[in-house]
Amino acid sequence: MVDSHYKCALIGCGYRSDGHAQAYRHVTRGRLVAACSSDPTKLAAFADRWGIDKRYDDAAAMLDRVKPDVLHVVTKPTRRADILRLAEEHRVPVVIIEKPIAMQGEDYRDLVALAAKLRTKVCVNHQLHFHPRRMALEKHVKDGGIGDVRLIDASARLNLAAQGTHMLELIGAFNGFAPVTELFAQAGGAEGLDATNGHAAPDLCQASLAYANGVRAHLLCGSSAPRVVADATEPMHKRIAVHGTRGLVEWTMHGYTMTAADGTLETGTHDYFEQDVLGQAGLTEAAFDWIEDEGRTHPLNLHAALADFQTVLAIYTSAIERRPITLPFEPGDDLLRRLRAAVAGLGGE
Repeated sequence: MVDSHYKCALIGCGYRSDGHAQAYRHVTRGRLVAACSSDPTKLAAFADRWGIDKRYDDAAAMLDRVKPDVLHVVTKPTRRADILRLAEEHRVPVVIIEKPIAMQGEDYRDLVALAAKLRTKVCVNHQLHFHPRRMALEKHVKDGGIGDVRLIDASARLNLAAQGTHMLELIGAFNGFAPVTELFAQAGGAEGLDATNGHAAPDLCQASLAYANGVRAHLLCGSSAPRVVADATEPMHKRIAVHGTRGLVEWTMHGYTMTAADGTLETGTHDYFEQDVLGQAGLTEAAFDWIEDEGRTHPLNLHAALADFQTVLAIYTSAIERRPITLPFEPGDDLLRRLRAAVAGLGGE
């Protein structure tokens, strides 16, 4: 490893934590030196697996003793704000936090208020943003390879909490991060609202989105979304198609299609998991860039993530109230309970 001078630590030792740790095989400027979990079995297994000697069952104690430059937070959304406050108290330079960052209007507003006064830099873990293939396709679009973007179609088989913010971030990246100005949405199915894995959301959501630059997008999350490959598991069906005046670009978790400079269609495949570990490494390296240069703001910074999550809450509100929502807007309280009533045909109150 070359010049591994940044100390990095992690809170939470569940499944997603392995993706963060594996990326350090490709990270050149930092090293994962400590891990923390309240579950001693998970902590021991994770730390053994990745050769981490410093192990803690108390996050404050870890931050006191290790003083990491970058902190990975891989916990349930209900703990996000508390851990960010803890990181701020311990003057952690950068936190990389898992999505979703919030679940409802109440914790969203709490994070908005917190973000306004944080000195700790925060970015949200959409490692897909740094997948080499996706980045190449975005560059092709930005360079005018398909002309002017007119319509974006994005979908995922998992629900809006599990993969919706991934898709909104993808739409934003291909659309120059223009803000959403209005949307109209509907939702159905209450089973997913009982999820205890931090991904509670209606089984199905779809939305028509209007952006400030005139581009329109359609987002579909849930079991009615198209399957990309017949035998793939449910999480493996994220896809986005960007339609322009001279062609298109389509990315899926398995391959891509794009209109080349000569007007022909180029297609290819990729291994998502190989791309993913490189994407995670790129996201982490961008956090180091942000430490070194205030002007190199991480593209997945907390303010950008909060804008995406405001869109999620607007989708919920539109589905409950059966009307278009103009953004920005102030979300109401208890949206998941109101959604349950709405999808059950009982109204949204």
